[in-house]
Amino acid sequence: MEMKCDLDCQSVRQILKQHGQMHLLDFYDGLDEDKRTQLLHQIRQLDFSVMSEWIEKYVRRDVALSVPETLNPAPFYPAAGQASKQDRYQEAVKYGSNLLAAGKVAGFVVAGGQGTRLGFEGPKGDFPVSPIRSKTLFRLFAETILAAGRKYGTTPAWYVMTSPLNHEATVELFESNDYYGLARSDVFLFQQGTNPNFSFDGKILLADKGTLSTSPDGHGGSLKALYRSGAIEDMKKRGVEYISYWQIDNPLIHIFDPLFIGLHAMDGAEMSSKALIKAHPTEKVGNFCLVDGRVTVIEYSDLSDEQASRRNPDGSLVFELGSIAIHIINRTFVEKLNAQGFALPIHRAVKKIPHIDEAGNLVEPRKPNGVKLETFIFDALPLAERSIILETLRQEEFAPVKNATGDDSPEVTRRMMIERAANWIEAAGVKVPRKEDGSPDCTLEIAPSFALTKEDLAGRLDERLPVINPGVIVYLE
Repeated sequence: MEMKCDLDCQSVRQILKQHGQMHLLDFYDGLDEDKRTQLLHQIRQLDFSVMSEWIEKYVRRDVALSVPETLNPAPFYPAAGQASKQDRYQEAVKYGSNLLAAGKVAGFVVAGGQGTRLGFEGPKGDFPVSPIRSKTLFRLFAETILAAGRKYGTTPAWYVMTSPLNHEATVELFESNDYYGLARSDVFLFQQGTNPNFSFDGKILLADKGTLSTSPDGHGGSLKALYRSGAIEDMKKRGVEYISYWQIDNPLIHIFDPLFIGLHAMDGAEMSSKALIKAHPTEKVGNFCLVDGRVTVIEYSDLSDEQASRRNPDGSLVFELGSIAIHIINRTFVEKLNAQGFALPIHRAVKKIPHIDEAGNLVEPRKPNGVKLETFIFDALPLAERSIILETLRQEEFAPVKNATGDDSPEVTRRMMIERAANWIEAAGVKVPRKEDGSPDCTLEIAPSFALTKEDLAGRLDERLPVINPGVIVYLE
């Protein structure tokens, strides 16, 4: 056994010497056998065929992705309530509903984050967010999937991507909560990939004497992880053709929107997006643009203030569409992206990265000391042969919970959940008491089992909710 380890070590040493990374074995002799095996395995997982290019282009130098000189606004379908294409939309809803009933659509949530910025220990998916029952994000999404299954007479599969930081804790959550009422066989948990972290001179950092320092490879890596984990193969066996993608922090997401699914499928798109009209020119969301006829997202930090503030003759912003990480993706498109290696653009992030120094001491840097490399899912959009955009409304579908206080905080998210419930209830004909500022003078929560959309409330409230008094708490399930 020891001889095999020595032979493995010799071959790894040759690889590291060739690529200038011999320091990764500086503490090898002092490791126990398990740690040695783990370290050698980690090193063998690295793709040195692309590593040298990464180091040269993105670590030692900063070869930033250039913003195209010619940007045009991307075309889009307006939100359903504002649309003049009602016949088209009705056809799309019917088409999308049929796809859902046939089991052709699966849910996919990116859930690799921790609740650190919320002051919460554990996976962000376990953060309690609903205004009355304090349901966690995971529970809300699971209840939504169960309700969609009842509505469309099918059992949608749910694919959940974790990260090395929270995979074990997430698996434990699902098991201890009996998969939130879903069949275990219909939930597919898998881990996101990682990239090594680098010092500014291109050396891979060590987290400890026997472990490489790594970070998740970005939400773009989800398309690679789907393929490598076996999730795509599982979808093929189930007959899934379309993937509904969202991120863990948005409890207002309409996971299975038949209009969005139908428009995407009818237009023959490979990857499509929902968008918001930006609140102001420099809102911190990606900007949907058209570059060489392809839908492209330009990050808010890469679009100049002058470009971001351009306006049309009617006063609307030229680049008014903001990206909110809600997509429909064809399973076959993910297969195509992975067919000959995975090559989304690399983005460079300068960060403070704890690491082991040459003497074997742990360094906790006070200022940025290294580089993390990641990919972004929206960079797959221009690779699609066709891509559509559907406008959605902020108050209907976007209330991310990211920060402990201020913007995108739990307080704001819960307030928006109450506001949406109030709007739905009023649309169903029941008056909601309002304060002077127009906000609901009551606390409301609608369980997914009671209604997935405001249309689902029609005819259901006459007896259940004849009147709402100021200050009351109303939970509908």
